[in-house]
Amino acid sequence: MTQTEEKEQPYSENPNGGDFSLKGLFEAVLFLSNEPVPLQFFVKNFSVDSVQAKIILDSLVDDYEERSGGIRLATIANGFQFVTNTIYADQLRYTLGMKHRESLSKGMLETLSIIAYKQPVVVAEIDELRGVSSRLMVTNLMKHHLITIVGKKENLPGRPLAYGTTDEFLRLFGLNKLSDLPRISEIKEFSIDNE
Repeated sequence: MTQTEEKEQPYSENPNGGDFSLKGLFEAVLFLSNEPVPLQFFVKNFSVDSVQAKIILDSLVDDYEERSGGIRLATIANGFQFVTNTIYADQLRYTLGMKHRESLSKGMLETLSIIAYKQPVVVAEIDELRGVSSRLMVTNLMKHHLITIVGKKENLPGRPLAYGTTDEFLRLFGLNKLSDLPRISEIKEFSIDNE
Protein backbone atom coordinates (compact mmCIF):
# COMPACT_ATOMS: atom_id res chain seq x y z
CA MET A 1 0.00 0.00 0.00
CA THR A 2 1.38 3.44 -0.92
CA GLN A 3 1.50 6.47 1.36
CA THR A 4 -1.36 8.06 -0.60
CA GLU A 5 -3.53 4.99 -0.15
CA GLU A 6 -2.77 4.97 3.58
CA LYS A 7 -3.83 8.63 3.91
CA GLU A 8 -7.13 7.94 2.15
CA GLN A 9 -7.92 4.99 4.43
CA PRO A 10 -10.87 5.73 6.75
CA TYR A 11 -9.92 6.32 10.36
CA SER A 12 -12.16 3.63 11.81
CA GLU A 13 -9.50 1.80 13.79
CA ASN A 14 -6.15 2.53 15.36
CA PRO A 15 -3.36 1.58 12.92
CA ASN A 16 -1.08 1.01 15.95
CA GLY A 17 -3.53 -1.29 17.72
CA GLY A 18 -5.34 -0.64 21.02
CA ASP A 19 -8.50 1.29 21.81
CA PHE A 20 -9.42 3.99 19.34
CA SER A 21 -12.38 6.31 18.95
CA LEU A 22 -13.21 9.05 16.52
CA LYS A 23 -14.36 11.13 19.47
CA GLY A 24 -10.90 10.92 21.00
CA LEU A 25 -9.30 11.71 17.66
CA PHE A 26 -11.56 14.75 17.14
CA GLU A 27 -10.73 15.92 20.67
CA ALA A 28 -6.99 15.61 19.97
CA VAL A 29 -7.30 17.62 16.74
CA LEU A 30 -9.19 20.37 18.57
CA PHE A 31 -6.63 20.40 21.37
CA LEU A 32 -3.78 20.93 18.89
CA SER A 33 -5.51 23.66 16.89
CA ASN A 34 -5.04 27.37 17.56
CA GLU A 35 -7.97 28.24 15.32
CA PRO A 36 -11.60 27.11 15.15
CA VAL A 37 -11.79 23.83 13.21
CA PRO A 38 -14.74 23.66 10.80
CA LEU A 39 -17.01 20.60 10.61
CA GLN A 40 -15.90 19.97 7.03
CA PHE A 41 -12.31 19.40 8.19
CA PHE A 42 -13.43 16.30 10.08
CA VAL A 43 -15.62 15.11 7.20
CA LYS A 44 -12.80 15.49 4.70
CA ASN A 45 -9.98 14.05 6.77
CA PHE A 46 -11.61 11.27 8.77
CA SER A 47 -14.03 9.67 6.28
CA VAL A 48 -17.17 10.46 8.24
CA ASP A 49 -20.33 12.11 6.95
CA SER A 50 -21.34 15.52 8.25
CA VAL A 51 -24.14 14.14 10.44
CA GLN A 52 -21.78 11.72 12.22
CA ALA A 53 -19.11 14.42 12.62
CA LYS A 54 -21.68 16.87 14.07
CA ILE A 55 -22.94 14.25 16.54
CA ILE A 56 -19.38 13.57 17.74
CA LEU A 57 -18.54 17.27 18.05
CA ASP A 58 -21.81 18.09 19.84
CA SER A 59 -21.09 15.23 22.23
CA LEU A 60 -17.67 16.73 22.99
CA VAL A 61 -19.25 20.17 23.55
CA ASP A 62 -21.69 18.56 26.01
CA ASP A 63 -18.89 16.64 27.79
CA TYR A 64 -16.95 19.84 28.48
CA GLU A 65 -20.11 21.74 29.43
CA GLU A 66 -21.01 19.08 32.02
CA ARG A 67 -17.51 19.20 33.53
CA SER A 68 -17.87 22.88 34.46
CA GLY A 69 -14.08 23.09 34.46
CA GLY A 70 -11.58 25.63 33.26
CA ILE A 71 -11.87 24.63 29.62
CA ARG A 72 -14.88 24.39 27.38
CA LEU A 73 -15.43 23.56 23.72
CA ALA A 74 -17.16 26.40 21.91
CA THR A 75 -18.63 26.83 18.46
CA ILE A 76 -16.95 29.97 17.17
CA ALA A 77 -16.53 31.40 13.67
CA ASN A 78 -18.19 28.41 11.98
CA GLY A 79 -15.89 25.97 13.73
CA PHE A 80 -15.08 24.32 17.04
CA GLN A 81 -12.33 25.50 19.40
CA PHE A 82 -11.22 24.95 22.97
CA VAL A 83 -11.46 28.15 25.01
CA THR A 84 -10.97 28.97 28.67
CA ASN A 85 -14.04 29.32 30.84
CA THR A 86 -14.85 33.04 31.10
CA ILE A 87 -15.33 32.85 34.87
CA TYR A 88 -11.56 32.45 35.20
CA ALA A 89 -10.61 35.26 32.79
CA ASP A 90 -9.63 37.92 35.34
CA GLN A 91 -7.63 35.51 37.51
CA LEU A 92 -5.81 34.10 34.47
CA ARG A 93 -4.95 37.57 33.19
CA TYR A 94 -3.57 38.55 36.60
CA THR A 95 -1.70 35.30 37.26
CA LEU A 96 -0.20 35.00 33.79
CA GLY A 97 0.51 38.73 33.45
CA MET A 98 -1.68 39.04 30.38
CA LYS A 99 -2.83 42.46 29.31
CA HIS A 100 -6.41 43.25 28.47
CA ARG A 101 -7.02 43.45 24.77
CA GLU A 102 -6.86 46.94 23.40
CA SER A 103 -10.42 48.16 23.67
CA LEU A 104 -12.29 49.64 20.75
CA SER A 105 -13.32 53.27 20.89
CA LYS A 106 -16.99 54.24 20.86
CA GLY A 107 -16.63 55.36 17.23
CA MET A 108 -15.03 52.08 16.24
CA LEU A 109 -17.79 50.11 17.99
CA GLU A 110 -20.48 52.18 16.27
CA THR A 111 -18.82 51.64 12.90
CA LEU A 112 -18.33 47.93 13.54
CA SER A 113 -21.98 47.55 14.56
CA ILE A 114 -23.15 49.21 11.37
CA ILE A 115 -20.91 47.00 9.25
CA ALA A 116 -22.00 43.85 11.10
CA TYR A 117 -25.70 44.54 10.58
CA LYS A 118 -25.66 46.23 7.16
CA GLN A 119 -22.88 44.35 5.33
CA PRO A 120 -21.87 44.66 2.60
CA VAL A 121 -21.74 48.39 3.26
CA VAL A 122 -19.70 51.28 1.84
CA VAL A 123 -18.09 54.12 3.81
CA ALA A 124 -20.62 56.68 2.53
CA GLU A 125 -23.48 54.60 3.97
CA ILE A 126 -21.67 54.32 7.30
CA ASP A 127 -21.02 58.08 7.32
CA GLU A 128 -24.70 58.75 6.66
CA LEU A 129 -25.80 56.54 9.56
CA ARG A 130 -23.20 57.90 12.01
CA GLY A 131 -23.44 61.53 10.90
CA VAL A 132 -19.63 61.88 10.81
CA SER A 133 -16.73 60.68 8.69
CA SER A 134 -15.93 57.04 9.37
CA ARG A 135 -12.94 56.47 7.10
CA LEU A 136 -10.45 56.45 10.01
CA MET A 137 -12.69 54.03 11.96
CA VAL A 138 -12.84 51.68 8.96
CA THR A 139 -9.05 51.80 8.59
CA ASN A 140 -8.54 51.01 12.29
CA LEU A 141 -11.05 48.14 12.19
CA MET A 142 -9.17 46.69 9.22
CA LYS A 143 -5.90 46.93 11.20
CA HIS A 144 -7.59 44.92 13.97
CA HIS A 145 -8.67 42.36 11.32
CA LEU A 146 -12.31 42.78 12.35
CA ILE A 147 -13.50 43.87 8.90
CA THR A 148 -12.35 43.33 5.35
CA ILE A 149 -13.16 44.40 1.81
CA VAL A 150 -15.84 42.05 0.49
CA GLY A 151 -16.29 43.53 -2.98
CA LYS A 152 -17.56 46.65 -4.70
CA LYS A 153 -21.03 48.16 -4.91
CA GLU A 154 -21.51 47.98 -8.66
CA ASN A 155 -24.82 49.88 -8.51
CA LEU A 156 -23.27 52.99 -6.92
CA PRO A 157 -21.29 55.70 -8.77
CA GLY A 158 -17.57 54.99 -8.76
CA ARG A 159 -18.15 51.39 -7.66
CA PRO A 160 -16.99 52.05 -4.04
CA LEU A 161 -15.47 49.31 -1.90
CA ALA A 162 -17.87 47.41 0.33
CA TYR A 163 -16.92 46.10 3.77
CA GLY A 164 -17.97 43.15 5.88
CA THR A 165 -16.92 41.43 9.08
CA THR A 166 -14.28 38.70 9.38
CA ASP A 167 -13.90 35.45 11.29
CA GLU A 168 -11.79 37.42 13.80
CA PHE A 169 -14.91 39.51 14.50
CA LEU A 170 -16.86 36.31 15.19
CA ARG A 171 -14.09 34.99 17.47
CA LEU A 172 -13.77 38.28 19.38
CA PHE A 173 -17.48 38.42 20.11
CA GLY A 174 -17.86 34.68 20.69
CA LEU A 175 -20.21 34.16 17.74
CA ASN A 176 -20.47 31.09 15.56
CA LYS A 177 -22.11 32.89 12.63
CA LEU A 178 -23.52 36.34 11.86
CA SER A 179 -27.08 35.15 12.44
CA ASP A 180 -26.11 34.73 16.12
CA LEU A 181 -26.01 38.53 16.45
CA PRO A 182 -28.94 39.82 18.54
CA ARG A 183 -31.81 41.15 16.48
CA ILE A 184 -32.17 44.95 16.39
CA SER A 185 -35.53 44.64 18.21
CA GLU A 186 -33.81 42.76 21.08
CA ILE A 187 -31.21 45.50 21.40
CA LYS A 188 -33.92 48.20 21.48
CA GLU A 189 -35.86 46.27 24.15
CA PHE A 190 -32.69 45.87 26.25
CA SER A 191 -31.86 49.55 25.97
CA ILE A 192 -35.42 50.62 26.93
CA ASP A 193 -35.49 48.21 29.91
CA ASN A 194 -32.21 49.66 31.24
CA GLU A 195 -33.23 53.29 31.08
